[in-house]
Amino acid sequence: MDDNYQTYLNRLARLTLPEAYRSQAQHIQESSKFQANSGVRQAVPFPGYTLMTPPAEEESENSAFYAKLQIYQQELLQLPVNRDLIVPVPPASFHLTLADLIWDNAYLDACEKNPKFDNELRSCLAQIFQQYQQLMTRNHPIQWQMLGLILMPRAVAVCLVPENERCYEEIIQFRRTIYQNPKLIALGIEQHYHFTAHITLAYFGEIPSDLDRTSFSTMFSELNQQWLLSLPQFSLDRVELRKFDDMTRYYREPDWPVLDF
Repeated sequence: MDDNYQTYLNRLARLTLPEAYRSQAQHIQESSKFQANSGVRQAVPFPGYTLMTPPAEEESENSAFYAKLQIYQQELLQLPVNRDLIVPVPPASFHLTLADLIWDNAYLDACEKNPKFDNELRSCLAQIFQQYQQLMTRNHPIQWQMLGLILMPRAVAVCLVPENERCYEEIIQFRRTIYQNPKLIALGIEQHYHFTAHITLAYFGEIPSDLDRTSFSTMFSELNQQWLLSLPQFSLDRVELRKFDDMTRYYREPDWPVLDF
């Protein structure tokens, strides 16, 4: 399902063009992951598992990258729009997802049908990681770079592109190993999306009925142009199984599966 290298580069390049912002601004929707409570937008329950890089609060290798993203997030929040429109995620939770696993109702249903689901998922991934690690022969760093700001239907993110084709293929091969594993498939894990490397900065809250979407898209385009002068680099050297209860915190136990690239 995932793109080849050149198709991926072309697709992401298009996502950061002014016309893409204009088009996407017409389709933004309120995210159900954050809802108003006493006038404040709060994360609602949305449980599941994911394979991701360590979150910013636990990451030292990419501390400069995440510091830059935090500045970008603040600039995003200073845009002259309705204050309930853009709901920031905690900067400590910034991360790159390598493979979505299971979430929300699919996860709750899986646990209801199989009380051992959590243990079986962790055990299966531990085996996969161990086998994958033994097959890995390279010791080259996997470097990606921020390409720019992207508007998604319910979120705002920055997208990343690989330094070269090798860096891309390493991640795509890892994803194939996950999504084509028979034991994971039997647990209900399936691939839903093409890989679009991104780090979410915020979700959309209340969309005003009188929102000037053309003006809104222009703000994003101008903000992106400013960021193009200094695009930080991201080192991808570790992926972990993490659990989440909502979209603000991603946690793990010390014995949960980890893969070092």
